[in-house]
Amino acid sequence: MANSTFLIQIITLFSIFFCVANSVVFNYPAFFNFGDSNSDTGELVAARGDILTLPNGQTYFKTPSGRFCDGRLIIDFLMDTIDRPFLNAYLDSIGTPSFRKGCNFAAAGSTIQPAAAQAVSPFSFGIQVAQFLRFKARVLQLLANGKKLDKYLPTEDYFQKGLYMFDIGQNDLAGAFYSKTFDQVLALIPSLLTEFETGIKAIYDQGARNFWIHNTGPLGCLTQNVARFGTDPSSLDELGCVSKHNQAAKIFNVQLHALCKKLQGQYTDSNFTYTDIYTIKSNLIANYSKFGKNDFILAILI
Repeated sequence: MANSTFLIQIITLFSIFFCVANSVVFNYPAFFNFGDSNSDTGELVAARGDILTLPNGQTYFKTPSGRFCDGRLIIDFLMDTIDRPFLNAYLDSIGTPSFRKGCNFAAAGSTIQPAAAQAVSPFSFGIQVAQFLRFKARVLQLLANGKKLDKYLPTEDYFQKGLYMFDIGQNDLAGAFYSKTFDQVLALIPSLLTEFETGIKAIYDQGARNFWIHNTGPLGCLTQNVARFGTDPSSLDELGCVSKHNQAAKIFNVQLHALCKKLQGQYTDSNFTYTDIYTIKSNLIANYSKFGKNDFILAILI
């Protein structure tokens, strides 16, 4: 069971961030989420028919919940904190899911760039945006046919008043290191952000006005990257994480922040909030003992 102090620290992720626009007040009628495993609440499992086993879900749900996680995700803590139901995955149709308060398009393994044939997830950011466009069109069509499904679907104004959340890009960078040099990985970043900007604009054109954008976390601290790229002690930073991966993440974040400021200036009728997940996670890792963890490896599993 997760330590209560640690859970409190996770919840405070949403009070420690860099705002590009005005401070966010979470009184939105609906939430629409796009991303990867950091916020996938069942999309990839539903799509591929995967059967997850413990330890997935063991600390909170007591059974696998479609999340590639032993408990809740950041998005779940946010929903809990504001007393909202967990977001249903777009493709998970079992159990009469309700999309009244929003929908989650995030899928584990997803990337910003179009998915390669061998990718874990075919649901790249562009595909997730396309799914949202179909979702909205289908919702409005169903609502126009009568009130029978009203309690399961967001109203038309929810699409404008809702909060659109994004946490994606980690897999693009991490995956690139398997076949590219450090400089080649950095050269990839502008094209990733161009693709991301295209998706944001498509959602804006559908009436979205509230955007909450996570930067990417310290990739070099992910256990698979430490195991694969951190065998040489000289490749590690002061936290014991792979230095070049973290450098790439920081450079990606600088450019993402600049894009958020650009979009805020371009779309003055909107709010763009840039959330510094990198700093928050780095703090949790660097000070793991303060947050109820007695082992560095346990700390980097967040």
